Amino acid sequence: MSWTDERVELLQKLWAEGLSASQIAGQLGGVSRNAVIGKVHRMKLSGRGRATTAPARQKKATASAAPAARPATRAAASPARAAASVAPTTLQAQPDAKPVLRQDNRPVDDVVVPISRRLDLTELTEQTCKWPNGDPLSDDFSFCGNQAGESGPYCAYHARLAFQPASERRRAR
Repeated sequence: MSWTDERVELLQKLWAEGLSASQIAGQLGGVSRNAVIGKVHRMKLSGRGRATTAPARQKKATASAAPAARPATRAAASPARAAASVAPTTLQAQPDAKPVLRQDNRPVDDVVVPISRRLDLTELTEQTCKWPNGDPLSDDFSFCGNQAGESGPYCAYHARLAFQPASERRRAR
């Protein structure tokens, strides 16, 4: 498929009307959505008009979500809501949002932090823990050096830190 002058003009017209890349690809025929997106970026088309169906959807959503006692003009009173109606798919800054703190749900029973033997790289063996301590570029960098189990490169404590069950990883997301 080649981009003829007629197809490029139609692409520009449909893009300015606010059609999605999928809709444009459907109207052009013989071109994928990704090809339309690529051509739009190469042409550096930026300004988009409003889609013809967006205001109708906005009115329906406002009418169905708003209680009867609340005035309809309140939806446009907030600058954040007004921005959301202009660009519903872009990420909006939320200055009032509070950060979510991650909680460590692992049990803290029987946690024994081993005292590091502070071994150099040349002192490590197959039976020593290879957990790094500090910055590798600094002079005081070392490895844990405690007795490692047969199942891996770390001592029991560092193995618990390094290898988490899949259920905990999923829960942390």
